[in-house]
Amino acid sequence: MTEDFSISQTLDQKGLLCPLPIINTAKEIAKLSSGQILKVVATDPGAPIDFEGWAHTTGNILLDSAVEDTSPKTFIFHIQKK
Repeated sequence: MTEDFSISQTLDQKGLLCPLPIINTAKEIAKLSSGQILKVVATDPGAPIDFEGWAHTTGNILLDSAVEDTSPKTFIFHIQKK
């Protein structure tokens, strides 16, 4: 994972299950300006598929995603607002 992004906001969604991480991400990204980057941290096992689909559907850009091998696994996403 590359961390050379200028992150505008970080959203901690650890412990929440679908659909809450996506709902909260949509609310948070709405507060950002076009081009700004939101970092989302989640533990929902379905998060990688959910965020990929959400970004595709909304037109926002999923810059990258990574998995930290912790317990529980932690997923990190960098999403750029369209």
